[in-house]
Amino acid sequence: MQTVDFNYFHLRDGDRVLDLGCGEGRHLIGALLAADVTAIGVDLSREDLLSGAKKTDDWALSVNEPRRPALAQASGYALPFPDAAFDAVICSEVLEHIPQLSRILNEINRVLRPGGHLVVSVPRRWPERICWWLSSDYHLQLGGHLRIFRIEKLKAMLEAFPLVFYHKHGAHALHVPYWWLRCLFWRNPESWWVKTYHRLLVWDLMKSPWLTRTIDRLCNPWMGKSVVLYYRKQEKAK
Repeated sequence: MQTVDFNYFHLRDGDRVLDLGCGEGRHLIGALLAADVTAIGVDLSREDLLSGAKKTDDWALSVNEPRRPALAQASGYALPFPDAAFDAVICSEVLEHIPQLSRILNEINRVLRPGGHLVVSVPRRWPERICWWLSSDYHLQLGGHLRIFRIEKLKAMLEAFPLVFYHKHGAHALHVPYWWLRCLFWRNPESWWVKTYHRLLVWDLMKSPWLTRTIDRLCNPWMGKSVVLYYRKQEKAK
């Protein structure tokens, strides 16, 4: 499941791409499919990295792909890379979990080269507020969401750096009702409603039928679970 649309996130052969908070590596695979890049994923969770290594390896073997993403356990507050090390940085569904937002934004800016591209995604405000209202456990669990973003405020924080905004879209509108159901039945994850809607999402992901794809596309601008922001870092003045 890709949140980032690589039609807008411009990768070129030879680019070095960092996925900060890569989880199990879904966007690392997307980056490798988009161009002949060096893809590096960083996450705090060792379990997610181990699972991601297996999943990306299974994918590569299934399509006879010789390339593999590199994975490392590290903190986003102190990335183990030199300044301007990357041509592109992905930070998808991460910032809502971060206590010290300014520290991680500073690190993103530090490792992204001038002229490079950044994509950030966070949960959309109004569906997220309903999730919080339906279940406090949804965001109070270990590793849960610490904040609900106002997109204009987040854009202002990003644009305080030498980052130029160029595109925005929503993603995963069909996932919004699933999370409302999941929150409503938080203490009963085996609920028929939750399991049935989850099967619908898996079917949609595997089959991509025109009806659900059309509904998702029409609803994403106003209901997409994620809001995705694309930036280009300004070149240094000569």
